[in-house]
Amino acid sequence: MAFVNQPITRRSILGLGVGMAAFGLAACGRAEAPGAETTIPEVANPSYDLAAGIVTLSNGVEMPITGIGTYALSPDEAAESVYWCIECGGRLIDTAAAYNNEEGVGRGIAQAISDGLCSREDLFVTTKLWQDGYSEQGVDGALGRLGLDYVDLLFVHQAMGDYRHGYEVVLAAQEAGKARCVGLSNHTDAQFAEVVDAFGVAPQVAQYEGHLHLQRHAAQGFVAQYGTQLEDWFPLGGKGNTATFLGDETVVAIARELGVSPAQVIERWHLQEGRVIMPGSHNRDHIRENMDVFGFALDGDQMARLRALDTNSAYFGMVGAMSDETLEAFGDYVFEA
Repeated sequence: MAFVNQPITRRSILGLGVGMAAFGLAACGRAEAPGAETTIPEVANPSYDLAAGIVTLSNGVEMPITGIGTYALSPDEAAESVYWCIECGGRLIDTAAAYNNEEGVGRGIAQAISDGLCSREDLFVTTKLWQDGYSEQGVDGALGRLGLDYVDLLFVHQAMGDYRHGYEVVLAAQEAGKARCVGLSNHTDAQFAEVVDAFGVAPQVAQYEGHLHLQRHAAQGFVAQYGTQLEDWFPLGGKGNTATFLGDETVVAIARELGVSPAQVIERWHLQEGRVIMPGSHNRDHIRENMDVFGFALDGDQMARLRALDTNSAYFGMVGAMSDETLEAFGDYVFEA
């Protein structure tokens, strides 16, 4: 199923939600298989090193496998959270134009560098273009707000508007040295294949909602064909669901067996599944806890018990499946260069 490349308004997104309901899992990133004409570029597969906490992407760039997400944080909160994450060893930082906090993220990075906690080269900074930012000015605007000369990973945030042109823009940014890697976020399989077919270049990373109730094994297998690394957002279930996940009897039992927290059990599960994660928080202790996931391991039985929790339930959703509440959370975002 292909979507028409035209500007999408808030009202038309809601309309798409009704239409996509008929396609079931397509709204969750499992669209029908691409047609026979699809050509998968020949690329290197990512090399995932759990012990080192690094994945080497298809273009040879090394990416930390855990860090911090900044969705729903104010600029001041984002600055503090980013600083605290770097302070306790985190090196992956995720933001987006639509979060309206890139300036705060940039302040947190600048302070950490100024205080000698890291160098710019130590960090892996991700941002995403919203549909109104599909242009060179959009890329430069994001860099300006972050106070950086380049980002390590630049996503097309959603399959909204002319998302094929959005991908053309991020590829051009990569060619110009303004982004080391490119990614697609929240695209169905069909949309993913569509943009790769259009340009013959697969993204290094694909980002989706992914957690114990939406484990994304099919999506992981699909993007792996393209040498693309899967990244899970909302790894703890997201706002409104985290307490349920942390209180799950299976998760709690495994946490007791290992002497770690429920959050650490869940985060370690993501990593042992070969994913990249960036749990969000504005709690210094939680951030420290989230980064401390390399001193223990889940055994085969524990992994199987956690895999059994998959209900294929998306709580946030993608474009076409966004609830009124989700749309309100983003607000009437208008890109400003």
